Amino acid sequence: MKAVIQRVNKGSCTVEDKVTGKIATGLVILLGITQNDTEAEVKKLSEKILNLRIFANEDKHFEQSLLETKGEALVISQFTLYAETKKGRRPDFNKAAKPEVAKPLYEKFIEELRNQGVKTQEGVFGAMMNIELVNSGPVTIIIDTNSL
Repeated sequence: MKAVIQRVNKGSCTVEDKVTGKIATGLVILLGITQNDTEAEVKKLSEKILNLRIFANEDKHFEQSLLETKGEALVISQFTLYAETKKGRRPDFNKAAKPEVAKPLYEKFIEELRNQGVKTQEGVFGAMMNIELVNSGPVTIIIDTNSL
């Protein structure tokens, strides 16, 4: 499982001109799920993201987590995080999980954040989405559960 997390001042997701999720200060999380991922990866990744100290304190140091700042989260399914580009010019997405595997894990990830009290919005799984955000910092971090 991979996530690209971006610390934001605000973020939103729109599908067919309808806002499906909108947050204030917090994280936009692009979530990629591979064929071998399970609920164990969901747990590891959600705990890491919830407790990662990437929000500044008064001294402008990374000292606070999403939980400590009571920030919000916008979670977007992103199978393209598993693009293979070694051969040719067209990305290969064979490592990305099929929807019947990925969607329940995506939903479980969102549930884990909500269970910890984080106001969590989401995109529409499998839809063509427009994501808008104001990256704060900028702070963008990539996390792969294979490295945890």
